[in-house]
Amino acid sequence: MKTPERQAKAMQYLTQGYQLDAHAIINSAKFHEDISEMIVVKDIELYSMCEHHVLPFFGKAHVAYIPNGWITGLSKIARVVDVFSRRLQVQERLTVQIMNAIKETLNPLGVAVVIEAKHLCMMMRGVQKQNSVTTTSAFDGEFQKTLREANFKLITADLH
Repeated sequence: MKTPERQAKAMQYLTQGYQLDAHAIINSAKFHEDISEMIVVKDIELYSMCEHHVLPFFGKAHVAYIPNGWITGLSKIARVVDVFSRRLQVQERLTVQIMNAIKETLNPLGVAVVIEAKHLCMMMRGVQKQNSVTTTSAFDGEFQKTLREANFKLITADLH
């Protein structure tokens, strides 16, 4: 009898990210530090809902940034992942939103975000592929520059 009420509460919880501000979360623990070495937070669990089928996708986010005078509490990186994953989403946009929030708030020398996820819309229906994993990435600053240089070397190596 209470299924509609439970479903409504579940959707409120699963989409609570719309009421959260990633920039405010990062700023709540933003510290000036003279550090310029890469900081990596790996294997951040994420749970989201595909906006096309309203079915879950879940996996792990890996976030790295190179500070430019500012760092944030490590848990804040995981909270930023939650802010954007707790919305109706596509994995590609989720990856970029996490990167942009860190970039805009900390102004680092570079940001990299990689997400690996399984999508129930591919597992339960349609193509029904149980073991497929989707990987998306977003790179900015020094990470993007390094990636561009590596790709250029890979392409030009075939020319010699």
